[in-house]
Amino acid sequence: MCSSLMVCKFWPWFHSSAQQKPKRTILSLCVSALNILCNNYDTNSSILNFFSSIQKKKFNGRMWEFSVGLYMISVWPDSLLLVAIYGAVESSSTALFGPILGRWVDRLTYVKVLKLWLVTQNLSFIIAGGAVVALLVFPSLKFTNIVAFIALVILTNISGAVGVLSTLAGTILIEREWLVVISEGHPPNLLTDMNSVIRRIDLTCKLVAPVISGFIISFVSLKASALMLALWTTISVWVEYWLFMSVYNGIPALGINSSRRRILQVSPSNHVEDTISTSQERNSLVSNDGENSATAGKSFAFKIIEWISKVPYIEAWKVYLQQDVVLPGVALALLFFTVLSFGTLMTAALEWQGIPAFVIGIARGISASIGIAATIVYPMLQSHISTLRTGLWSVWSQWICLLVSVASIWVKNSHISAYMLMAGVATSRLGLWMFDLSIIQQMQDAVPESDRCIVGGVQNSLQATFDLVAYVMGIVISNPQHFWKLNLVSFWAVTMAAFLYTWHLCRIRKHLFHFEKLSSLLISSAQPL
Repeated sequence: MCSSLMVCKFWPWFHSSAQQKPKRTILSLCVSALNILCNNYDTNSSILNFFSSIQKKKFNGRMWEFSVGLYMISVWPDSLLLVAIYGAVESSSTALFGPILGRWVDRLTYVKVLKLWLVTQNLSFIIAGGAVVALLVFPSLKFTNIVAFIALVILTNISGAVGVLSTLAGTILIEREWLVVISEGHPPNLLTDMNSVIRRIDLTCKLVAPVISGFIISFVSLKASALMLALWTTISVWVEYWLFMSVYNGIPALGINSSRRRILQVSPSNHVEDTISTSQERNSLVSNDGENSATAGKSFAFKIIEWISKVPYIEAWKVYLQQDVVLPGVALALLFFTVLSFGTLMTAALEWQGIPAFVIGIARGISASIGIAATIVYPMLQSHISTLRTGLWSVWSQWICLLVSVASIWVKNSHISAYMLMAGVATSRLGLWMFDLSIIQQMQDAVPESDRCIVGGVQNSLQATFDLVAYVMGIVISNPQHFWKLNLVSFWAVTMAAFLYTWHLCRIRKHLFHFEKLSSLLISSAQPL
């Protein structure tokens, strides 16, 4: 059972414990977000539904994310080609449509986004699951009917990409918009704790889902896994919609903010129309005064540039690049330019090396457990050394842990090398998820409300772009024997991200360490007792 459900079930005991121990202990951090919310809204059921709906949303995504790599490597053994193509299609769709998706979420009402997101997401995964079942049931299609085989592969890729785009819309709505709206007017640590709780739910699902899928694949069959995933998705869509609507109706701030956004959306459009009308009248008067051809040419060129700048995709990127947190955002995105994660490429490579699916699932679960620990450590560290410095320590700790994965390249024994690779990646999740939480909170604090969804969409687009490049590398270097090359390039990307964030911190704070405090500490320790 998800940690959030356990918290709500034993809420009275937790609440009394929190009152007896006001210090920010690990226990109080796990429940402080729920404590503040329940005290203010007096709607325990809405909060329970909120975290339950997120749990179901994350669980479905993590099940598919883990399984699809194993499906593709089974359909086309001894090559990472299909795995890399699927990842490339998925990432390119997010990279291309992410900024537009952010604007779309910003303009529609919460209820419309919920309906479109849930229906599109679940229908897409059902279709993709059905196509995968057909590929697994008829493995000889690639020899007997290549057209049908290619059609099923294309259907799987397109459906999966649409499902991921729908999931992105939901992530922007819930994690970039609803969380900030709910936390407004409350103590600053509420947003930190809520981010940690949601990330904890996500990583708990990342722990449980691969283990379940891995055991079904290893001890039943791949076909049973794909069929079960399609059936589970069909059932869960109705439960998810009911839970999210219960949250929307149970927390007044969401309904109020949705109405306010709708009013604000009408006003700028009227202003733009007035501006265009005034501009047209002014241009008419100027032309009547006999403006020369050179000036007219400049005016036409200016209009072209202005029109291009108002293209939704370009406009979204302009908004993103104007933010103070653009460098941390790019640093976070660079971490997606990697195969050093339990994603489809690394999962397929481990499968090729002879590591059983259930072992990969357990390793991924251990990785998620370390990530869950990061969601507990982060609020405590952030409260002591600030969000900025927590990000610095986090990204460099990730870099240090990945040295083990890089060292695995020179180990001759393939099984020992594989376990070193998994160990380095798993331990690095502590730094990765703390860095992720740090950047998310910096964006939530620094980005204006009017730009929140747009910036979230562009950020996900940038992350998907680097993810796409990683999959393109997988297509170019599709031989699993050459996975070590992808390993080295991924480590280089993490190094660049660490240096980029360090530069941002130096630019903001003008220093990295308090050397005067370090000197005074050394002097005091050197003095005789």
